[in-house]
Amino acid sequence: MQTVLITGIDGFTGNHLSQYLQKRGFEVFGTSIEQNGKNIFTCDITKKEQIRQIFQKKSFDYIIHLAAISFVGYADQVKMYEVNAFGVQNLLSALEEQEWTAKKVIITSSATVYGMQRTNKLHEKLCPNPNNHYAYSKYISEQIAKTYFDKIPIIITRPFNYTGCGQREEFIVPKLVRAFQRKDSIIEIGNLHTKREMNDVIFVCNVYEKLLQSDAKSEIVNICSGKVYDVAYFLKILEKISGYTPIVQQNPKFIRSNDIEVLCGDPSKLYSLIGKIEPKPIEQTIKEMYENCR
Repeated sequence: MQTVLITGIDGFTGNHLSQYLQKRGFEVFGTSIEQNGKNIFTCDITKKEQIRQIFQKKSFDYIIHLAAISFVGYADQVKMYEVNAFGVQNLLSALEEQEWTAKKVIITSSATVYGMQRTNKLHEKLCPNPNNHYAYSKYISEQIAKTYFDKIPIIITRPFNYTGCGQREEFIVPKLVRAFQRKDSIIEIGNLHTKREMNDVIFVCNVYEKLLQSDAKSEIVNICSGKVYDVAYFLKILEKISGYTPIVQQNPKFIRSNDIEVLCGDPSKLYSLIGKIEPKPIEQTIKEMYENCR
């Protein structure tokens, strides 16, 4: 049985990915900063010695590095760099010291590294232009990972927005879903018309598995579908599902001055590496969240 280590296994993506890979026949291990249990190592990714101790106890066929601060508006910016950027350095340097190496290591970056571009279809050949601390922390993590390309088989991924059950309410789709479940009379949001991809988390899990099994290495690749939606469309879906229409108000505190108007990825490179994957319709994802996520 092939083994995989997922850092940040108790997060939104890690939880879904763990279940997905187990169903696909992998033996899954994980790290968590506070959770402990079967196949779970307690580990602070900012502490290299803790990572080293895990690698000395156990070798893994694959590693997927998800542990990160994922919210753009996170207040402690120093902590964001420590976790998102230097956590990657700790992981890869600790791995390099071992007598064994993984068949594949996936380092998760973010589509936000693209920042403002002159094209609305973002592809991997564009020069990154990060415009906030979260994006910068992820861009630095990419540069760190690239220094290990000649030593460790690494793929750097740039996921575009995705959602599903278990995602925190600070993200737009679960925020709206919960508001409709509660039948809030008024919903406050930021910009109604910024356009984002919004893929299902299982689409992302499928991509990760296929990248692990692919021949690709020393690559940076988008995780995207090339389909974008605005908040107004999410509201329309939820109004249809729930049968009621709330008052929607724009609140300036939810609007970021440096928000990117359109964040849409070009999946051409991804599909050239793993074959085309048809994403689940966003209408189905939101319906499942409304009916099943409480």
